[in-house]
Amino acid sequence: LSVNLFLMNKWNLGSIVYSLAVSVKMNILLFSPALLLAYLHVLGLNGTMIQLAICAGIQVLLGFPFLMTNPLAYIKGSFDIGRVFQHQWTVNWRFLPDHIFVHPIFHGALFAGHILALWLYFDICNTFLRSYSRLKYLEEEVAQDMKKNATTKVDMSTLSQLFIFPMFLANLIGVVFSRSLHYQFYVWYYHTLPYLLWCTDLTVTFRLMLLGLIELSWNTYPSTIISSAILHISHIVILFNVYKTNAARLKSKKCL
Repeated sequence: LSVNLFLMNKWNLGSIVYSLAVSVKMNILLFSPALLLAYLHVLGLNGTMIQLAICAGIQVLLGFPFLMTNPLAYIKGSFDIGRVFQHQWTVNWRFLPDHIFVHPIFHGALFAGHILALWLYFDICNTFLRSYSRLKYLEEEVAQDMKKNATTKVDMSTLSQLFIFPMFLANLIGVVFSRSLHYQFYVWYYHTLPYLLWCTDLTVTFRLMLLGLIELSWNTYPSTIISSAILHISHIVILFNVYKTNAARLKSKKCL
C-alpha cells in the first residue's frame, strides 16, 4: 500500500503507512535503504528530513503509553536486534552447527555482508531512482501539456518499474543476510521473486526452476541441510544475475 502511495506522489501518507507497517513487523525496514534513496532523489534533503520525521513521529505516537510507563524496557523489547533465535526453527541456516548459528561473530559477519551487498548494488539502485525522479518531473510537466492538448500521448510505463525494482532488491538482500528465516517469513518476499527474476536475462525455464526450488525449500518441514543450501544457492543465483544483467545495461547506457 505504501509503495502505491509513493508512486501516486502521496509521500506523506505513504510514509505514515510505511511506519505503521514497521510497527506491526520490523522486517519492513529491509526496504528502508532503497526508500531513503528515493526520498533523497525525489524530495531532496529537506523533504527527506520531513518524511523521516513523519516515520519517527508515528513510532513515538504508537508507543507513547509504553514510553510514559517504562521507556527503556519498551525500546529494548521493541528493537531487540540482539535476540538469539532457535536453531531448530531456522529455514535458511540448517546446514550450520548450532554453536555457529548462535555465535555473535556469525551475526556480525551477516551484518557486514548485508552492508557490503547494499554497497555493491548501490550504483544500480541509485541510477534507477535518479532516473525515476527525473521521469517523475517530466511526467508532471507533460501532464500540464496533455490537459491543453488531448491528442498528446506519452508512454510512462517504465516509470513505476524504476521505483519498484530497487525496493524489491533491497528487501531480497536483507532476506539473504537474515540471521534466521522461519516458515512464516516467506511472505516477506515471495511476491517479489517473479518480478526480480524477470529483471534478469535468464531463460524462462531457468527462472521457473528457481521459483520451484525456492518453493520446495520453504515447503520442506523440518528444514534440512539440503533444503537450506538450495535456498541460499537460489538466492545467490538471483542476486548475481540481477547484478550482471542490470550492470551490463547501465554500462551500455540502455538504462534511462
